[in-house]
Amino acid sequence: MSASAYAARDYTPHPARTVACASNAGTDACVAEREDAIAAYTQALMWSVSGDAAYARRSVAIMDAWSGRVKEHTRDDADLQTAWAGSTWARAAEIVHAGYPAWPGPRVQRFKWMLRKAYLPEVTSKVLDYNGNWELAMTDATMSVAVFLEDRALYEEAVRRYRARVPAYFYPASDGALPKPPPGGTVKSADQLATYWFGQRTYRDGVGQETCRNFLHIGYSLAATAHIAETAWHQGLDLYREEADRLTAALEFHARYQLGATAPRWLCGGQVKRTMGPDVEAALNHLRGRMHRSLPQTEKLAERQRPAGTDDLFVAWETLTHAGNPTPV
Repeated sequence: MSASAYAARDYTPHPARTVACASNAGTDACVAEREDAIAAYTQALMWSVSGDAAYARRSVAIMDAWSGRVKEHTRDDADLQTAWAGSTWARAAEIVHAGYPAWPGPRVQRFKWMLRKAYLPEVTSKVLDYNGNWELAMTDATMSVAVFLEDRALYEEAVRRYRARVPAYFYPASDGALPKPPPGGTVKSADQLATYWFGQRTYRDGVGQETCRNFLHIGYSLAATAHIAETAWHQGLDLYREEADRLTAALEFHARYQLGATAPRWLCGGQVKRTMGPDVEAALNHLRGRMHRSLPQTEKLAERQRPAGTDDLFVAWETLTHAGNPTPV
């Protein structure tokens, strides 16, 4: 982490008033916002582990630059953009605000106002029939922002969305012959579900809604699910335990094929895209490290990926923050 560009002592943010992100494209501001949020988080972590207040000052400077400038997010990917950046902004702010007294109160309030006005409208919007990685990322941001804002109603809404979307995204055999449909959406019949699941019609323990799309988006969803559960766990609510069997199956299933196992014909026609990022550390730490569950494939994948860096979207430095975390249950 210390060697990354995000940890540079002279890191310069590039805030924008409007962040316009079209589907699979967008303005330079889209990349700048995500990178600046990761930089703020990286600088906050650097301060936390080193004690050097220069990092805290740089994190604050990045957050102040954006809170004094950004007003709106527009175009097709606004919900996803605010989810990725918003979850990271909230983590950075939580670390700094919790222990760095030199962040002036008025600027803290301005940052909170930014989250409430320029991020929450998008991350709390309805995306009923969208691919599930959207709502999981949006719920991750909603949960993190809710904790930073100390907003109980917003927190409860994030919990509700987690409980509805996670069972509709990762399948265990105990769900029955078909996966659960997306909550509140129009996808209901077997044929509609197969289309929604990218052509998959055979459902086995651990398969996910986007498995046959690619493992990149499955990784996003595993990471976002773990982030939500981890944040709730620190607030005294064990969302991990509620879905431990489902998450264990999903992690082991995808880790096995990410590591190179041959996909059978029933799975995506025998072709899977092994593109998962550094997405398993948080879930592995809790399920294996705190709950003492067996996840041999996930452990092997995590060891191969370590030290996990960042996906430049919303996952960063999770070997540092989660691997072997001794925090007890």
